[in-house]
Amino acid sequence: MFPRSTEATTAFEVARVERGRLARPNGWWGMAVFVATEATLFGTLIGTYFFLRFDTAEWPPPGVPEPKLTLPLVLTGILVATSIPVQLAVRAASRGRLGSARAALLLAAVVQAGYLGMQLHLFVHDVHEFPPSGSAYSSIYFTMLGAHHLHVFLGMLLILWILLRTATGLTSYRMNGLRATAFYWHFINVLALCVVGSQLSPLA
Repeated sequence: MFPRSTEATTAFEVARVERGRLARPNGWWGMAVFVATEATLFGTLIGTYFFLRFDTAEWPPPGVPEPKLTLPLVLTGILVATSIPVQLAVRAASRGRLGSARAALLLAAVVQAGYLGMQLHLFVHDVHEFPPSGSAYSSIYFTMLGAHHLHVFLGMLLILWILLRTATGLTSYRMNGLRATAFYWHFINVLALCVVGSQLSPLA
């Protein structure tokens, strides 16, 4: 029988530790605190959006086109779907299947990159149509969308960082990083639903 490689042995040991884990690691709780602060930030942005909306007679104001319905919903659906491969990556890694975990993360990163590229294209197009300085609607609209796009980019960087770190194997430290990253990515997708809901609320 051939001996296990170092990477396979490490992945096997991590899987055994994960099966015996009774509590969340400190890294996960650190990410939970960070997510709570980000949720507060977006709660403020979305609250401001609706405060301005209910305090304005016409929303969007005259001269600003109504938001499109189909494309934002399709793009958001695609983004939210990336939570599936990210969670599958956590599950595969916790069972010692590093190759499958990395493949799932790579798939998620490719889809996320496509989403972000398309969204940035639409963002620039909208800036030229109704610049942020044009009205209260434009200001909060671009602030809210820009903040979310920035968080999507940050989530992608975390996933790429995990891919880079696991290229030489899986350790308990890297497994904790993967769990924390997955938690953050699921939060970003919840934000995506809240942001697109606010964005499309004038059509209701």
